[in-house]
Amino acid sequence: MNLNRRTSLAAALAVTFFASSLSQAADWPHWRGADFDDQSKETGLLKTWPAGGPKKVWLFEDAGLGYSGFAVVGDTLFTMGSRDATEFVIAVDVKTGKEKWSAEAGPLLTNNWGNGPRSTPTVDGGKVYALSGKGHLSCLNAADGKLVWKVTMEELGGKVPGWGYTESVLVDGNLVVCTPGGAQGSLAAFDKITGKKVWQSAEWTDGAQYSSIVPASWNGVRQLIQLTGPNFGAVDAANGKLLWKTPFPGKTAVIPSPIFSDGQVFVAAGYGAGCKMVSIGANNALTDGYSNTDMVNHHGGVLLYQGNLYGFCDGKGWTCMDFKTGTVKWQEKPALKKGAIHLADGQLYLLEEDTGTVVLADASPTGWKEQSRFTLAPQTTQRSKSGKIWTHPVVSGGKLYLRDQELLFCFDVSGK
Repeated sequence: MNLNRRTSLAAALAVTFFASSLSQAADWPHWRGADFDDQSKETGLLKTWPAGGPKKVWLFEDAGLGYSGFAVVGDTLFTMGSRDATEFVIAVDVKTGKEKWSAEAGPLLTNNWGNGPRSTPTVDGGKVYALSGKGHLSCLNAADGKLVWKVTMEELGGKVPGWGYTESVLVDGNLVVCTPGGAQGSLAAFDKITGKKVWQSAEWTDGAQYSSIVPASWNGVRQLIQLTGPNFGAVDAANGKLLWKTPFPGKTAVIPSPIFSDGQVFVAAGYGAGCKMVSIGANNALTDGYSNTDMVNHHGGVLLYQGNLYGFCDGKGWTCMDFKTGTVKWQEKPALKKGAIHLADGQLYLLEEDTGTVVLADASPTGWKEQSRFTLAPQTTQRSKSGKIWTHPVVSGGKLYLRDQELLFCFDVSGK
């Protein structure tokens, strides 16, 4: 092969690799993204928006009722919604906003705060794993929605929590892991290909709550960290054996996902519970860190960015807190009421649950630094009177995805 041909081939391979890397970077395969931190890794996004908000690319009006979030892989967005008396997994083309397929996920969860599913699908290896509101876990082909296998949380001794099963299941290696709760074991794992049960955590038997499992490699072991209300802890991914557990004053409902960083675990919840941090030492011995009510986060989520936690604290407003010490750096209440959080390209995407106001603000430890805002429109007429706009924002592939029940929005925030 001559030099020119070798150079051309190398350039072509480099372009292919770069394009592939961009595609992977843009993917959002499950709840809180590829790294479980609720941060898009994309750059070059808009730093301010026009007065009416970023350009709307499309509006899909048949996502069904419910609060399910988004998984985005390649050119497909996956979510869940209820249509009539059935919950569905729904696949939407990200370019056109048209439905690709829908597949039944389970019977309808009914609830005063709104009917339908709450979980976000997980996409892995050409399969979609989705948990319905009543606890039916399905494995589907991502290409066409064809059912591969299904199990129920009831089979595992689980009982539907008061607001339904809301967990977004974890795919970790060859396992699919979920939290049925109950006397047979709080957590359970299945072979992701066959659906055969591999283990259930008999040493940990709290009932299911609403948080999702976070994986971490620490002390030479793959740890699966979960918050169940009266406790948070971790099991060994290989066999479900309890590695550590510590009390937490959760009550009524605990919802936000745990945050792991460098051997420290942070959890938060609403209803006055507040937050707690522990450090995992040698042999998984725990050292208590801080515990306070400066981050009483109900369900809008907390994220860790450059050593600081960001989220909404009930009664105190949007909060920036030092992850290691629990010291509050700032709190802002009047500018925006309670809601959900997401981060992309160094900026916070905040969604107010009452009004559908969307704010773009710098993720800065020195204070509230709002750049832009707009109000989501149109808004659903089908939302329960007790319901709000609770689906979390996601940025993937230069697009901002938002949802209000059956209305699924796509906005261009790419800066191009």
